[in-house]
Amino acid sequence: MFVDLHIHSKFSRATSENMVLKTIDRMASLKGLDVVGTGDTTHPKWLDEIKENLIEVYDGIYQLKEGKIFFVLSVEISTIYREGDRLCRIHHVILEPDMEYVEQFNGELSKFGDLSLDGRPVVNLTSQELVELAKEIDEWCEIFPAHAWTPHYSIFGVHGYDSMRECYGKYVNKVYALETGLSSDPPMNWRVSKLDRFTLVSNSDAHSPWPWRLGREANVFELEDLSYREIVRSIRGGKILFTIETYPEYGKYHFSGHRECGLSFSPEEEKALEYICPRCGRPLTKGVLRRVEELADRPDHYRPKDRPKYYHLIPLTELIAKSEGISSLSARRVWDIYTSIVRKYCSEYAVLLDVDINELRKNVGVRLAKMIEAVREDRVKLNPGYDGVYGEIIFNENTH
Repeated sequence: MFVDLHIHSKFSRATSENMVLKTIDRMASLKGLDVVGTGDTTHPKWLDEIKENLIEVYDGIYQLKEGKIFFVLSVEISTIYREGDRLCRIHHVILEPDMEYVEQFNGELSKFGDLSLDGRPVVNLTSQELVELAKEIDEWCEIFPAHAWTPHYSIFGVHGYDSMRECYGKYVNKVYALETGLSSDPPMNWRVSKLDRFTLVSNSDAHSPWPWRLGREANVFELEDLSYREIVRSIRGGKILFTIETYPEYGKYHFSGHRECGLSFSPEEEKALEYICPRCGRPLTKGVLRRVEELADRPDHYRPKDRPKYYHLIPLTELIAKSEGISSLSARRVWDIYTSIVRKYCSEYAVLLDVDINELRKNVGVRLAKMIEAVREDRVKLNPGYDGVYGEIIFNENTH
């Protein structure tokens, strides 16, 4: 089961108007996703749409009438608060067992913020208080820090902490996972021994339903039965077959740098610059890689035993655009090629992971097939993203 637990609805800020249930269902099916989080269950209008359109078909699992994929109830919460003279800004993902839980949780949460302002509401609670509130209603809710390494609004970001225990305090044992985010992958997290107890989950945090956003990161479970509790048990027990990861260099905050100055630097380079931009003289926006280096107590390439596999993938839409020399991912030709390929092979994940390369050479073209092969063999190079700028994919000459 391919599962993406963290997305948003059209009621979240900076989110596409196309993030509605029917479009999410259709695009997730093309991608190859089986289960998707609803996102934004605290927003009154989105919750009305969920109630009106989704039917509970298994324990805690919902589906549209004539829908192709399944949904679990989920939300991202923004906690902004002060601890002494420190300002803390942490985002958390919460998975919810059923609609009764959602109603109770929303009722309690509304005492600490206006839930109608944004699909990802801002509440006046500490991270510890949020866990306490959520778990008091039902221990089967699942809460974990969102995009854990992103410089802004994350547990290890500028306004965050140095450990899970510092953030969640006496409730840390009620937190079982953390979300790696687009700018980090499992090997980066394995370098921090304090994170060994936590399951690493990967989700898209999609603000758009198009396949280059939805499912760009995901978790793959082998479930004994399709139920909310079985998904939660798999997370708590670390029973994930593998995760789908973007290349961390592709994320918007991998290197440190300045968007306005057009400069980015590796940890070694910025250290030599004393973390000051040589163009404007201001401190560089700290990247995820530097933050990992600050907390790491293990060498690069360290791999613990018995950890799930992971696969770096680049969305098929982006590979098509690159192979065709088209700059816009939403160009009609890119979309026509994408849909023809996916319909032939059932899903995007099938094309990227499973279909025989010789078969692809015959049916999608040699250039695109070579790119897919390069992704499978981890032969992709990227100019790392920095300070809100996405990384750039580079294929060497042998790829072409």
